This record gives sequence, C-alpha cells and structure tokens, in this order.
Amino acid sequence: MNLPLSPSQILIYGVAIAAGLVYLPYMVVAFARVSVGFDMNAPRAMFDRLPDYAKRATWAHQNSFEVFGLFAAAALTAYVTDVASEQTTLYVLAFLAARVLFSFFYIVNLPWLRSPMWAISMTCIGGLFLASFR
Repeated sequence: MNLPLSPSQILIYGVAIAAGLVYLPYMVVAFARVSVGFDMNAPRAMFDRLPDYAKRATWAHQNSFEVFGLFAAAALTAYVTDVASEQTTLYVLAFLAARVLFSFFYIVNLPWLRSPMWAISMTCIGGLFLASFR
C-alpha cells in the first residue's frame, strides 16, 4: 500500500477522523430539527416529532459515541506500543469506511447492511488490540 502518510500517522489521524465521524449522523438530526421547527424550550422532547430517519440518525449518533471510545483506545494502544504497520493501517481505514456506511445504512433503514458494518468495525477494533499485544 502506497499512502502519503506513515502507519503511525494513520493511527493518530484515524482517531481524529473517527471523532469527527461521531457527528456525521447528527447533521441529519440537525436538519430534521430545523425542518420540524426547533423548540429551544424542550430540545430533547422534540424527539417524538422527528421523522423516522432522524430518529435513526439519533441512534446512529449515539452508537458512534459508544464505539469511538473503543476505537480510540485500540488505535492509541497500537500507536504507543509501536506496532503501526500496513495491517494496522488496513484496520483503521476499514473501521472508518465501515462507520460511515454504518451510519448511512442506519439512517436509510437497511439493518441487514448496517449490522455487518458494525461487525466489521468491531473486528477492526479487536485487530488493533491484538496487534498491540503481540
């Protein structure tokens, strides 16, 4: 693989990109909130008024928070144990792609495609941890 960044840089930038991806589904939620009329007095209570795609985007956003901590721990563990390699680069890139697709499939309500993306992202996290303990 011929990338302009080193595997160590990909681990660090991967964490930063993953942090940004947490908010990707929330942009859909924000659009929906504006569309239905944002209520500053009760922003959480308006969840019931959101269209179904925005509710799913909220859940994708919440899941992104849940998985980010695991990914960040795995990537940073690989970074500090100095095991960055083409293998860890593939894990990071596959994780990021899977998380983008996970959110998309969640929002458009394709659970049979969403679930494999979740599994791929969790496998990548496990792979990063395993690479760190060799």
